[in-house]
Amino acid sequence: MGANFEELELQPTDLVGCRYRQVQRHRYPDTEPSSVGQQRAGRLRAARAEVFALLPQAPALGDPKKFLRIDIPDGESAEFDTLEALAAEADLITGVVFRGRSGESSWYLEVDALARMAHGTYLPVIVSNHRVARPREGASMLAISTTRLGLARKPTELPYQQRHHAIDGYRLSLAARALAEVELDSGWGAAIGQDRTKVFLAPSNTHQQALDAALQVTPPTQPRRVKECDSCRYWSFCAPELEAVDEISLFLSGDRAQSYREQGIHTVTGLIDAALGEPSALARAWRDEIPVLRRRAQLQAPRADVEIDIDVEAYLDQGAYLWGVFDGREYLPFVTWEGLGGDAEGENFARFWTWLMQRREQAAAAGESFAAYCYSAHGENHWMLGSARRFAGKRYGDHRIPAEDEVREFISSAQWIDMFRLVKEQLVGPGGLGLKIVAPAAGFHWAEAGFDGEESVHAYRIAVGEDSAAAARARAQLLSYNGDDCRATAAVRAWLEAGAPGAPLLGEGRR
Repeated sequence: MGANFEELELQPTDLVGCRYRQVQRHRYPDTEPSSVGQQRAGRLRAARAEVFALLPQAPALGDPKKFLRIDIPDGESAEFDTLEALAAEADLITGVVFRGRSGESSWYLEVDALARMAHGTYLPVIVSNHRVARPREGASMLAISTTRLGLARKPTELPYQQRHHAIDGYRLSLAARALAEVELDSGWGAAIGQDRTKVFLAPSNTHQQALDAALQVTPPTQPRRVKECDSCRYWSFCAPELEAVDEISLFLSGDRAQSYREQGIHTVTGLIDAALGEPSALARAWRDEIPVLRRRAQLQAPRADVEIDIDVEAYLDQGAYLWGVFDGREYLPFVTWEGLGGDAEGENFARFWTWLMQRREQAAAAGESFAAYCYSAHGENHWMLGSARRFAGKRYGDHRIPAEDEVREFISSAQWIDMFRLVKEQLVGPGGLGLKIVAPAAGFHWAEAGFDGEESVHAYRIAVGEDSAAAARARAQLLSYNGDDCRATAAVRAWLEAGAPGAPLLGEGRR
């Protein structure tokens, strides 16, 4: 296949998810990242810039006067410059690069910062766009303020619980190995997540055994479709390889086909011909491009006199900025573009909740039935409960934040209906039953074709940016997307009630 595995220099991203990427990177080194990959990289660059702006440049009042920060520029000498900065006993080093070897594996690592700790050892620090710790009463984690990194030699305890991410563990474990080579390992690693103001510490030996195992894995000799393929730069090379052999992972990605492989079934056609009931019927539907099938002949959908479809948009784990509602005639967005975590987000949620409860009360007063719908209630439930907790007791004019018990009463009532749960009970699909699959089968199509959750995260960053023209376009795009999610939920409900016309009965697909 043209790749000498011993020559492959591993990166932490090679150790999680698809291991075939390192082979393809060796084969096709000049392949540009996908648009999704570029957007993620852009968000990470912005996160690093935000963190680097918070890092200290000089000692504060009361600190020792000696403080040395070294920012290593990108370039071929970054690894050498890192060692020079360590030899200079810099208090804070950014743009760090390490190379090393573990057994038969060579590896390359970029670390966002190194902070000098007590006894002259160093703390490796990485920046990410996921949540690395959550507040939890009774829990405890060591942390340092980002603005004190390199100045505060000893961390303090905070009531947080760590959130584990394998890629973070591997990065920090490799950094610990590199520092140990020069006898400067502190035994700790640290991560800065969505809360840019806090640096959370954890022992760096936790992932060492898993890291050894990951480094020893022999790269596969052929691709297998996994979840990450949709946004991978190498998919255009892997797809023809998979299609040429009718690889079963084209239909069942990742490890979902493992039990069939153990039975000697390695192709989609083999699964169809095995006549294993529903799995074989779904494989046939996938091959015939049938997105949705009915589990039974008669279907149902609960209806009400007053129907409200709801969809929430949130930015990562930082907060919810848009609560969209559709009453069958009008789409109404409760939205803020003024940042998350403060009163703008709290007031927006309070306005949404007040409106929803007023519609509920008006229906009751008129003797009408009421129901609110969403598609997969996990997100809406999470942000309703989370908003009630985060902004508890706040009032904004005539709008107040509900108590958490009020929210729980509503989302546990028969008036809060999860359409996804109803769809799963009555339909089945070879590619899943997400709204983007079921709604088109029901005849609904989004004005923003191809726009998805990943795109919405990217668009939000632009929507709250300084470029007014670009921000206006992004805001309009997000409102259109959210509004259509609400309308799509209503369309699926009407389609179910009509018996899901066009969806074959399971086992009766085209042949």
